[in-house]
Amino acid sequence: MLGALALTVAAPRDGHAAKDAALEPAQKAVVQKVGDYFNKVTNLQGEFIQVGPRGHVSQGVFYLKKPGKLRFEYSAPNPFLIVSDGTWVIVNNRKRNKAEYYPLSATPLRLVLDEKVDLLDQARIIHVKEDKESVSVTLEDKDQLVAGQLTVVFDARSMELRQWVVIDGQGLQTTITLQGLKDDVAADPKLFEVKLRNEIKINDR
Repeated sequence: MLGALALTVAAPRDGHAAKDAALEPAQKAVVQKVGDYFNKVTNLQGEFIQVGPRGHVSQGVFYLKKPGKLRFEYSAPNPFLIVSDGTWVIVNNRKRNKAEYYPLSATPLRLVLDEKVDLLDQARIIHVKEDKESVSVTLEDKDQLVAGQLTVVFDARSMELRQWVVIDGQGLQTTITLQGLKDDVAADPKLFEVKLRNEIKINDR
């Protein structure tokens, strides 16, 4: 379920990790520019459209507050709410009022939600693309804590984050497209809290 919601938890790998791309100086500059974006962003919110591995489309609103905090609030009929409180990523089924907790450190979100982002040091860069329309960087966890790859896509003119794509350890792809972004509004801290009445499952693998 977590992979279908655009988050990837640590999982056994097949022993054939992708190798770093041999980056040209211009490509390194692009990666640095992407890292600079995440270092400058403290607050971000907007709307999203998610296309899952089987083509299912969901939408909703999201809130980001660095370091470490994120909230994806899906619109009905999707019952899920995803919250990162800075330590755990909580996947909450609001219909059942139950949730699973995953360490933030075991998801690709840690690569962009850290207080200080250094992609050239923290990530294995798989692919870099820059043209007149977009800038994209595909990366994976250098320490192999996370199975799968994350691609972040930016508008080439404004360097505004437009999309990210997760391919999980099983090769399943989830695409999230962002719109209506605001980076000058701080979200209510309570948005990054989840309160449940029923038993929760803690997943700390």
